[in-house]
Amino acid sequence: MDVTEAWVRRAGAGDVAEIVELSSALFREDAGRRDPSVNLSWPEEEGWGYFAGMVVGDLSLCLVAGSAGETVGYLAGRIGEGTTLRPVRVAELESMYVREGYRDRGVGARLVDEFLAWAGSLGAERASVVAYAANEGAIRFYQRAGFGARSVSMERAIGQGSGDPGPSGAGRS
Repeated sequence: MDVTEAWVRRAGAGDVAEIVELSSALFREDAGRRDPSVNLSWPEEEGWGYFAGMVVGDLSLCLVAGSAGETVGYLAGRIGEGTTLRPVRVAELESMYVREGYRDRGVGARLVDEFLAWAGSLGAERASVVAYAANEGAIRFYQRAGFGARSVSMERAIGQGSGDPGPSGAGRS
């Protein structure tokens, strides 16, 4: 499958179960490998209500992508209003997942393009996304999509000794 064979559309209430399943796969694959502090059951426990609200929200969007009747990916994002500190509307790409066998075929790029077009149509001036520092593949993907680092968020464990690498997998230097 390549980008010409894939479809991308706005998700509806009937897609929530598939989005929750894809979100579960994202949690297992991404946070499961990189952040032991994340509740990997969150999609099953909270995802139904969360994504059901996102598919009907005015400033939120869920997209699904697929081919030949199979859903192979999703993207969820929302637009945040500006603040007095940073008075710009920012579209936050909250989560995205494409099944492993469908990666590097343009599906993710199509999802991001649709998200950016939607955000622009609602007056968003910037778009943001967060990825684990250790997820080099995701970082390369988002860089190809035009995202660049604006800030770096750092974290460490408290009271667990100096050897704890934290969620990024990087040790102390």
